[in-house]
Amino acid sequence: MANAMHEMTKVGYDNLVKELENCTGPMRLEIAARLKEAISYGDISENSEYDAAKEAQAENEDRIKEIEEILRTAKVVDADDLESEGTVQTGVTVRVKDLVYDEEMTYQIVGNTEADPFNGKLSNVSLVGEHLIGTKQGDVVEFSVPEGTAKYEILEVL
Repeated sequence: MANAMHEMTKVGYDNLVKELENCTGPMRLEIAARLKEAISYGDISENSEYDAAKEAQAENEDRIKEIEEILRTAKVVDADDLESEGTVQTGVTVRVKDLVYDEEMTYQIVGNTEADPFNGKLSNVSLVGEHLIGTKQGDVVEFSVPEGTAKYEILEVL
């Protein structure tokens, strides 16, 4: 993940900033309190509360480093500032028709850290997202997927 650019929407960036603030503030304080309480029980060599708190501390510190790296290398895309000229790119919403299953779907193309396909947010580096990037209304994209072939028509770039 080091030195990779992380393209994301402004909302995704702001959410990561909030998560970082939580991890470096309230979460650290909560873990410190758990550690203090576990230490108060005495011998920590067989203290499961202490072990759990240390594990939570390590996970929190790892997440802090991960978020800091993502934010350091972030390229924020604000949908309001995009001049997409009808081209699918990170930050835009696109309406497509799945020509294999004859279904229409609407997706927002977002950064990898904010993807939520079940809620219509496709990662720009996902299999579908990568194939939609750069297309325009009327284009048809076809590509291999584990189940066979996917084929999408771009109905509208919003």
